[in-house]
Amino acid sequence: MANRESSSSLLLSTLAGAVLGAAGLAWWLLSETEKRQQRQRRERSLQLSRLSSGDGDEVDTSRRPVLDSELQDKVQQLNRAIDDVRRQLEGLGSGS
Repeated sequence: MANRESSSSLLLSTLAGAVLGAAGLAWWLLSETEKRQQRQRRERSLQLSRLSSGDGDEVDTSRRPVLDSELQDKVQQLNRAIDDVRRQLEGLGSGS
């Protein structure tokens, strides 16, 4: 009986750690997305000021939307994984 309880405690602790880790990774990815967006705003502002003064070459920004889209897809995958683990934890809690 005690062995079963320690096994379920270990499983719950592992799943809770996985949820916290996934949440931390999702938070980090979101903060990186925000930093990237701020950097893009600054670059656009600088580019516009150069274009208005006529002394700058255009910067190729065609790849950035793809990178942002990939990052957002990864964040969505992480959120789905967090939801799956949360459901598993709830299932374990109601199964006891």
